[in-house]
Amino acid sequence: MTHSSALEAANTFEELNLAPELLSAVAEMGYVTPTPIQREAIPLVLAGRDLLAQAQTGTGKTAAFTLPLLHKMCPHANTSTSPARHPVRALVLAPTRELAIQVYDNVAAYAKHLPLRSTVVFGGVNMKEQEAILRGGVEVLVATPGRLLDHAGNKTTLLNQVQFLVLDEADRMLDMGFLPDLKRILDLLPAKRQTLLFSATFNDEITRLANSFLRDPLKVEVARKNTATELVEQVAHKVADDDKIDALLRVVKLRELSQALVFTRTKIAADKLCRRLQKRGVEAAAIHGDKAQVDRLLALEGFKQGKIKLLVATDIAARGIDIAELPCVFNYELPYSPEDYVHRIGRTGRAGASGLAVSLVSPDEDKLLAGVERFINRKLEITPLPSPPAPVPAPAPVPPSARVAAANVDAAPVSRGRRTSEPVCALFLPPVRTGQDGGAPE
Repeated sequence: MTHSSALEAANTFEELNLAPELLSAVAEMGYVTPTPIQREAIPLVLAGRDLLAQAQTGTGKTAAFTLPLLHKMCPHANTSTSPARHPVRALVLAPTRELAIQVYDNVAAYAKHLPLRSTVVFGGVNMKEQEAILRGGVEVLVATPGRLLDHAGNKTTLLNQVQFLVLDEADRMLDMGFLPDLKRILDLLPAKRQTLLFSATFNDEITRLANSFLRDPLKVEVARKNTATELVEQVAHKVADDDKIDALLRVVKLRELSQALVFTRTKIAADKLCRRLQKRGVEAAAIHGDKAQVDRLLALEGFKQGKIKLLVATDIAARGIDIAELPCVFNYELPYSPEDYVHRIGRTGRAGASGLAVSLVSPDEDKLLAGVERFINRKLEITPLPSPPAPVPAPAPVPPSARVAAANVDAAPVSRGRRTSEPVCALFLPPVRTGQDGGAPE
């Protein structure tokens, strides 16, 4: 595998030599300067190289593969109504429905000025609508592996003309759960194709596996290996397991967090925490693989609109959650895989914004914490939970006698001249008459 050094930096998207239609779409979305992963990856994709690209989430990696692939498909763009003129040329695989939808939304936005068709297919919904779109022909197909195989088995889509394959969140796509489906999909694709793998993390095993179906790939790293984003403040608190929900709500209140994404390891734990939060009057929802697709989309939309304050999620379900300016993520339970820690905290501190990642570490999670620290090559300092502001001391009670005296003073007539306690010159006093004994007058 060859490592790519930074090419001559492009300061604008125009310098990347993309098609005018793509430049117009990018400009309309308000983007001016390419991110580091876009500057590195786009020229290499345009040059036809296979790629193993590592970049933190929130750094613009979707555009890093979408823009050059759309550019390379421009010669095939056409307005014909014939499905045969719109075969699948680019296939993007994503591990979750949420991520697939997010990628498709980006593809549609970038291709808005080009007569190239795209769609997304995923499980949990009826296949009929998806079948109708696929039969009409699409050039860019974004899919989750299971549903793609369903369509391929029904002959509603053909993959024999795919020129470009992208694996997004490739570390998840190559783990043991997805590997059998992925191998079946690879068998349906032409051997001659360009393959791109994008992820925030790559371990040695996944890199070795990727090399088995990539051709002389270049490896692009725009951040130090397995580095958690520098823009995220990482905080850890030691908390007993039974006290975690109180600690969570305390941090949310005292840090005045408007929203947070809360991670658990299992679906059961996510549901349990969500119910407990709701019982305490918190606007909370859970999102995981066992939820119906409509429930997942409703929860995600409610979170994006700010109606949901705390969204409880498992690691797989959270792939693809992209909330602008999400202030905080909580590791309510530390992940078993240190790579997942990096993905989790990458949900905040996106697109140049600062973020906060709070880990609530119980005594039995010390080994998991040590694994995370080794992986990110830094120590997570354990700090005390934030304390509420000190109460303002109440005024001391006033004794009854003092209240009576104060009342008498208040009731006394107001003297408008010199205060009587001050000394007065004798010349201004009336003459004093005295008796025989020199005493006071009778």
